[in-house]
Amino acid sequence: MRNLLQSLTRRPDRPATSPSTLAPPINDMQVSIKTPAEQEQMRIAGRLAADVLDMIEPYIVPGVTTEELDRRCHEYIVDVQQAVPAPLNYRGFPKSICTSVNHVVCHGIPTPEKRLKQGDIINVDITVIKDGWHGDTSRTFAVGKIAPAAQRLVDITREAMWVGIRQIRPGARLGDLGAAIQGFVEPQHLSIVREYCGHGIGRIFHEDPQVLHYGERGRGLELQPGMIFTVEPMVNAGKRHVRLLPDGWTVITKDHSLSAQWEHTVLVTDSGYEVLTLGAAER
Repeated sequence: MRNLLQSLTRRPDRPATSPSTLAPPINDMQVSIKTPAEQEQMRIAGRLAADVLDMIEPYIVPGVTTEELDRRCHEYIVDVQQAVPAPLNYRGFPKSICTSVNHVVCHGIPTPEKRLKQGDIINVDITVIKDGWHGDTSRTFAVGKIAPAAQRLVDITREAMWVGIRQIRPGARLGDLGAAIQGFVEPQHLSIVREYCGHGIGRIFHEDPQVLHYGERGRGLELQPGMIFTVEPMVNAGKRHVRLLPDGWTVITKDHSLSAQWEHTVLVTDSGYEVLTLGAAER
């Protein structure tokens, strides 16, 4: 998820459009290869994270508060799944999930004051820890009936995630994912957030590699079987620029345009990929 990604420092000596602007040199990355036993642990954690989203979907209705959604998810993770909500107290984050409504791009903090209304869109970002392993996924939900433009944004963002995932196979480069997502989104007059990205995941919430959602084919880390990382494009209806609010977490679009995000945790297999966070309806 969502992921509680940290903003990455831009280097002023490089143009803002460079695929390497937000990424460390490839040789600096410490990318772990998960063993078959570790992959199985990640399957369990990923399925649990997806189950939380399946559980909470019926409660995403006009009138509910984001605090209520957080409470239900927390109780389900802790009491039913016997797992740990990874965001809670992570670097000081005060809640168990992230709820990003309308022009909030990511890391929205659930509150009793934020009550959903008809026509909103909300991204719910879930990360659970089970037996020390993290499963991370998010979906953007419609609150009641939403405007056609909002539905278009949600649908294109979901498909953008899948466009990137379909590039994953041994020998592909991370730049292939980013280029595919960028080539799909931008011709549709939408923009991709560049300050936040996908990430490696395992026993550590956020580890290498950093997975940009824009870039150039043939560039970046070469994928190998056993790598696990998230693909989670954030797409804005307006311009791509974002602003971090004074709470130190909530990221919004600068122009207050709508933003959507979808996220899966993905394993690189010998022949392609395996999505570890599919919902029950997709398994």
